[in-house]
Amino acid sequence: MQNWLPVPGSTKARIALVALAEFGARGYGGVGVAQLCAKAGVTTGALYHHFGGKPGLYAFVREEVEQRILDRMEGAAAAVADQGSSPSAALRASLLVGFDAAVHQNVARLLSENSPHGEPDRIVPLLCRLAPGGGVILARILGAAWRAALRESARRGTRAHRAAAAGQARAALNALMAGLTGLPSSTAP
Repeated sequence: MQNWLPVPGSTKARIALVALAEFGARGYGGVGVAQLCAKAGVTTGALYHHFGGKPGLYAFVREEVEQRILDRMEGAAAAVADQGSSPSAALRASLLVGFDAAVHQNVARLLSENSPHGEPDRIVPLLCRLAPGGGVILARILGAAWRAALRESARRGTRAHRAAAAGQARAALNALMAGLTGLPSSTAP
């Protein structure tokens, strides 16, 4: 069995599931080890045993969440590309599907923040591959816009306020992506 796949119902799985909900709702800085362990019904020693501490737990959860979202984004881009659409259309589909998945899975806050431990951004390499001309600068800008849209959708408030914010953030991201249709297919001078 692979190390990243905890056995359902195990202590490690309970910690990971509670961490997903907590980091998803409050971000890294808003979650304390003691409160997380209490909600999971485990000791702090169990958390340290399985993850080495809060940074290791966060890295575990974030990597798994990012991979799920990346898989969806890559699938959306491939589906659009298979239809013969432009690279800009594949990029747009990728970002919007990733945004929708993050909002639906309640991980927008988690994915909106920069990694607190300096891990590299895993979204930018995908965007770089999809961006017209493979432009790394464009990929970084779009990655930052995507995370900003996620951050806006995850602002505190009632469920209705968050849904409205998510709709507005998605519309803004979509409008930004609509502007890409005029980009040349190469960034070479």
